[in-house]
Amino acid sequence: MSKQEPPPYNFIPPPSAPPPYSQAVNGVDPAAPLTPQQPILTAQHIVTTIIPLGPHATHTICPSCGAEVNTKTRTSPGVIAYVSGFIIAALGCWLGCCLIPCCIDECMDTHHYCPACGSYLGRHRR
Repeated sequence: MSKQEPPPYNFIPPPSAPPPYSQAVNGVDPAAPLTPQQPILTAQHIVTTIIPLGPHATHTICPSCGAEVNTKTRTSPGVIAYVSGFIIAALGCWLGCCLIPCCIDECMDTHHYCPACGSYLGRHRR
């Protein structure tokens, strides 16, 4: 058996370090080193607490104007008033008796408003 020599090995090792920046960009130096900037905080973080609104005025802070107020309330007929009126009308009372639930406070929804700026704050449903 004859021994054969291995084929020639033509591997060239890579350079030990990458080229400098000026060589990589064809001799153009950077204008200024990169300096990270702190983010500019322009947004305000507003924390709101949800206050349950009941059938009466509630002491709260208005999310629109930030005033500490007692809410201004208005009432309007709720679902119970309309259903009760429909049932009364279906039973045969056609002489205006079906409108009685629209005059009872326990059948009304309460809407809360800010007295300072007038914004709508919420509703208490019945």
